[in-house]
Amino acid sequence: MQRYTEYLQEIEERKGQGLHPKPIDDAELLSEIIAQIKDIDNEHREASLNFFIYNVLPGTTSAAGVKAAFLKEIILGETVVEEIAPAFAFEQLSHMKGGPSIEVLLDLALGEDAAIAEEAAKVLKTQVFLYDADTARLEEAYKAGNAVAKAILESYAKAEFFTELPEVEEEIKIVTFIAGTGDISTDLLSPGADAHSRSDRELHGQCIFEHNKEMQKELSELKAQHPDKRVMLVAEKGTMGVGSSRMSGVNNVALWTGIQASPYVPFINIAPIIAGTNGISPIFLTTVGVTGGIGIDLKNWVKQKDAEGNVVVDAEGEPVLEQAYSVETGTVLTINTKTKKLYNGEQELMDISASLTPQKMEFIKAGGSYAVVFGKKIQTFAAQTLDIEAPQVYAASKEISKEGQGLTAVEKIFNRNAVGTTPGKTLHAGSDVRVEVNIVGSQDTTGLMTSQELEAMAATTISPIVDGAYQSGCHTASVWDKKAQANIPKLMKFMNDFGLITARDPKGVYHSMTDVIHKVLNDITIDDWAIIIGGDSHTRMSKGVAFGADSGTVALALATGEASMPIPESVKVTFKGEMQDYMDFRDVVHATQAQMLKAFGGENVFQGRVIEVHIGTLTADQAFTFTDWTAEMKAKASICISEDATLIESLEIAKSRIQIMIEKGMDNEKQVLQGLINKADKRIAEIKSGEKPALTPDENAKYYAEVIVDLDQIAEPMIADPDVNNADVSKRYTHDTIRPLSYYGGEKKVDLGFVGSCMVHKGDMKILAQMLKNIEAQQGKVEFNAPLVVAPPTYNIVDELKAEGDWEVLQKYSGFEFNDDAPKAAARTKYENMLYLERPGCNLCMGNQEKAEPGDTVMATSTRLFQGRVVKDSAEKKGESLLSSTPVVVLSTILGRTPTAEEYRAAVAGIKLTQFAPPSKQLTSASKKLAY
Repeated sequence: MQRYTEYLQEIEERKGQGLHPKPIDDAELLSEIIAQIKDIDNEHREASLNFFIYNVLPGTTSAAGVKAAFLKEIILGETVVEEIAPAFAFEQLSHMKGGPSIEVLLDLALGEDAAIAEEAAKVLKTQVFLYDADTARLEEAYKAGNAVAKAILESYAKAEFFTELPEVEEEIKIVTFIAGTGDISTDLLSPGADAHSRSDRELHGQCIFEHNKEMQKELSELKAQHPDKRVMLVAEKGTMGVGSSRMSGVNNVALWTGIQASPYVPFINIAPIIAGTNGISPIFLTTVGVTGGIGIDLKNWVKQKDAEGNVVVDAEGEPVLEQAYSVETGTVLTINTKTKKLYNGEQELMDISASLTPQKMEFIKAGGSYAVVFGKKIQTFAAQTLDIEAPQVYAASKEISKEGQGLTAVEKIFNRNAVGTTPGKTLHAGSDVRVEVNIVGSQDTTGLMTSQELEAMAATTISPIVDGAYQSGCHTASVWDKKAQANIPKLMKFMNDFGLITARDPKGVYHSMTDVIHKVLNDITIDDWAIIIGGDSHTRMSKGVAFGADSGTVALALATGEASMPIPESVKVTFKGEMQDYMDFRDVVHATQAQMLKAFGGENVFQGRVIEVHIGTLTADQAFTFTDWTAEMKAKASICISEDATLIESLEIAKSRIQIMIEKGMDNEKQVLQGLINKADKRIAEIKSGEKPALTPDENAKYYAEVIVDLDQIAEPMIADPDVNNADVSKRYTHDTIRPLSYYGGEKKVDLGFVGSCMVHKGDMKILAQMLKNIEAQQGKVEFNAPLVVAPPTYNIVDELKAEGDWEVLQKYSGFEFNDDAPKAAARTKYENMLYLERPGCNLCMGNQEKAEPGDTVMATSTRLFQGRVVKDSAEKKGESLLSSTPVVVLSTILGRTPTAEEYRAAVAGIKLTQFAPPSKQLTSASKKLAY
């Protein structure tokens, strides 16, 4: 009993960490446990029974297969276990969520013992996680005249697995807990540095609030004081869940404040309740829906107005806020799910209908969105098999169609990819839509959770309607430590077996690719009409429309090839004026945000909407700089509107990069990568022939707002500043403070520079090389007064730089260069004033492996400036991460401070920065009935 002995040793080790036994997913261990259960005199029998009943992960884990088989033995009377009667064995099977348990239940339901078949059918009627092999067995049995199969199908057609669930309680009593003031990032709820533990839910739960034990204690005490209420986590004066799309963040909140999903599965909690003064980040809100939770836009602080109705502003021109009602920690409130109102006692505080739509109420009732998605599919299957019309059980999808109104780009894409909508009906923003997904991406720090979700929903292979899917290795690229070595190979094997193209080859044939996932997804997206789902908030492609998602939504997209969401509203962004040749496109990106906020009086019209940017002539690589940043603009997604020739050029670049992946040996047996090249060729032919030009909105499309960016106003580099010392805590770390370079007067000390992350492309690396050559020519040598960390986003870029001579330039000035044959085994804690050439991947931007030294002021090209992400605070000074263009970062490390505008212009003289000019014509098309 070697595995059991090892398990006991692990349990003792976990006790030292204050943890319970880890849930069992291993078949060999569970087989030993079952042997001890069968041995009446075994000293470990009682403990083994508890492990078997209460501590086995369900779904398609290898342990689940062993458990289901043993329960079948008990039900058939082949094995007698006094403590597990056949009725209890059926109850256990009902909590195992598909896979082996469904196979066993079908065996029993379609077997010869009528009494057992009846009991098995009762359980099957409550299950929704059935796949093609399962439904095929039912259909075959029904056509052969099996009465039990018919009864099951009739139950499915009526969706009794949903209708017979308890109704959502009318009143939900809650007590508030303010998790922070200002925007709360998912780093607070699930820190990046703890990414390695996300699949161990109890262990990962210890990191909530960035390991702040006082806050954890306060939350526990609040729960103890209010045992009859649910705790609602609040972002006071801010948005909840900004930043990364972390299922682990929702899992942690649910673990501390939610409801146990099953008494037989530990540490899987659902139904958290969260809120924010300015609502919930769109991606995070989707994740809350996955677990059947509730997210509320509180609006408890509003803009103060004078007697004339004008907004009152402070000395800095910022709107002054006044409290509409209090949600301070310990406030007892009531959510009424019938009136859709939030109350404090008898006082009505606000309407929360948006939090309790019919669809969201279904998620709450079913315990999460998965059960609803699968339930609809099973109901449809059953009705078709029985040749009847399925009764209307679920809330009718909202279909909004406005006669005479054209379509935005995202509306066109959703109409093209929609399934299950009224035939011939054109849908506009606000419609609820199920859509087919073309491309799916899983990243490595959430991938283990995605694999767990796939196991839990009993999925074993990728949906055939997905064009391509990729599993990255970028978030663990910097340091190949023991945590990565334990987790990543296991992840890559699972995803490779599932049907994804994987960054690392489980067989070790091709070279490991730690390329940034967003760059790879941008390359393998070969259709401007595509829908992309990726396990990261920066899934923002410059072709098609991409949505960052939690690990569960990614799993659902992989398993079903579908996603469900309302069609988002759009904000149109166009440009006028002329871009100065000494400006970088990153400055245009930052200026867009600054000009938008100024134009709309501080209101972020981008939040929760799609930004439709009329980019025109920028290829996908360069345009990605804009779409990538839209996550920081709090947009739901973004779409680039390109000219035909530009889109063709982008698709040719994508083809060449996919071909490189094929040549490296990354394609699979189904030749997914070759299939993408074929689809790209087809799309190029459509554009060239005029059959289907590049995607454009209709000229009479309707937008929530339109933003015109004036390039003439961008006179100097722009920097996103975390404003760490702002007296108003809610205005720190927001990404909304955009300042010109001259604000710093050439005096702000810079301790570290970082050029890398998904925000940079090959052009940035070439700019860096040219700047170093220029500085040596001007000053006779290159001397760094602050460390400069450089991490190219992809290996392709490194190869291209080597071929063009630029990598040799970077090597000349570097003091460290990555070595794939001997990757770093530990994260760097100290930096010297030199250039570091790091392995392609996320590096400092992720903050889970490498970090700047505490208290540093970092100038970076990356995307995140949240507290503690790139740099932690020290006892003496707050760490701060300022975000800017590559030229500003490079010059800041040479000088050891922010440059003046004059120093900047001199340093970039003669260097070809991103050339951008607004489209010369309107990128729209005449409204017409489209044949999707």
